[in-house]
Amino acid sequence: MSRPVVAIVGRPNVGKSTLFNTLAGDKISIVQDTPGVTRDRIYADVTWLNYNFTIVDTGGIEPESSDIILKSMREQAEIAISTADVIMFITDVRQGLVDADGKVADMLRRSGKPIVLVVNKVDSFEKFMPDVYEFYNLGLGDPQPVSAASQLGLGDMLDEVVKHFDDSATEEEEDTRPRIAIIGKPNVGKSSIINKLLGESRVIVSDIAGTTRDAIDTTITRNGTEYVFIDTAGLRRKNKIKEEIERYSIIRTVSAVERCNVAVLVIDATEGITDQDAKIAGIAHERGKGMIIAVNKWDAIAKDDKTIYKFTNDIRQKLSYMPYAELLFVSAETGQRLPKLFETIDAVIENHSLRVATGVLNEIMSEAVALNQPPSDKGKRLRLYYITQVSVKPPTFVIFVNDKELMHFSYTRYIENKIREAFGFMGTPLKFIIRERKEK
Repeated sequence: MSRPVVAIVGRPNVGKSTLFNTLAGDKISIVQDTPGVTRDRIYADVTWLNYNFTIVDTGGIEPESSDIILKSMREQAEIAISTADVIMFITDVRQGLVDADGKVADMLRRSGKPIVLVVNKVDSFEKFMPDVYEFYNLGLGDPQPVSAASQLGLGDMLDEVVKHFDDSATEEEEDTRPRIAIIGKPNVGKSSIINKLLGESRVIVSDIAGTTRDAIDTTITRNGTEYVFIDTAGLRRKNKIKEEIERYSIIRTVSAVERCNVAVLVIDATEGITDQDAKIAGIAHERGKGMIIAVNKWDAIAKDDKTIYKFTNDIRQKLSYMPYAELLFVSAETGQRLPKLFETIDAVIENHSLRVATGVLNEIMSEAVALNQPPSDKGKRLRLYYITQVSVKPPTFVIFVNDKELMHFSYTRYIENKIREAFGFMGTPLKFIIRERKEK
């Protein structure tokens, strides 16, 4: 199921990030178990009642001078509008209604997207409610008074947000066709790859403007199998607001990755792998998706006998937290190795759904423990009792031990490597849950 995306929009210093962090709660720190993933934390998954959705913080605009204010806000709001299913427009009761709020409200109204007007910093309803009524002048319906810092009024606000979610997301569940998200920075050749695949396949294509996410879903049929490619391209960018663009390419990636089985991260061979690529890859990794890295424009660089080795090394180093990712060197321009992409996608999808019998898993674990004794601390040694696979997509295993504290990350990684040696699991992350069972 695809999670709706809720964008938090507003001027600087109205409390967008405080609200974002309050709603995200400790969700934000959960993903930081992943070593080596650096992120701008601008999105987080939130659950309210029976709804799961992704919130996006569009903060961080600090214009240098007054004339740039509206221009920067417009850029910010436009991208947030195109990405979101619902927009939370944050204003500040202490500053009151200002001219810039009216300008943003006009822009949001034209988008046709549902808008929830939030008046922040209402630390005392008794004291500030008369000031909240002023915000009716924006013509965006009932203002929701909240205090992000004091956590007041958030429930009513979220009730208002989830009213705008529809049930169409649940319908996607029935679509069993493999879904592949083509992710990466702007201008690395994501759309070119899809266009080349279409040309090669010569099939009837349906271009469905991808829900409200500004991603395009393209169906490509190959050897009788239909594949849905989700292209996260479409960031048309003027001038120099490069950092903002990179932020929003991440937002688009989140919603595309939610809907896919396999993510294909496209890297520009002429640039090499960048920090931004690592951030985008981290999104697919922490959501447990199958992963392929396609190094595009491979035809455009001068090569010797060490080039491919150097590139592979750089990528593996930068993405050290996902050694399982499959690596392909391709060219959208010439079509070089693009047919291999389908074979790799098929293999990754198969691995993503692979189940291993409990008996076999326990044999692998016993052998691993015999070869490398578990760690001990203050005279107490870790004991591993039992392992079983509890789910797929991604393959998830539960290991029962005598003391969770003794199960160090490195020993879990050692067990993972032993399972991979036996079954490959190429292209898919594995998830491990450690449970304690008292010794009899």
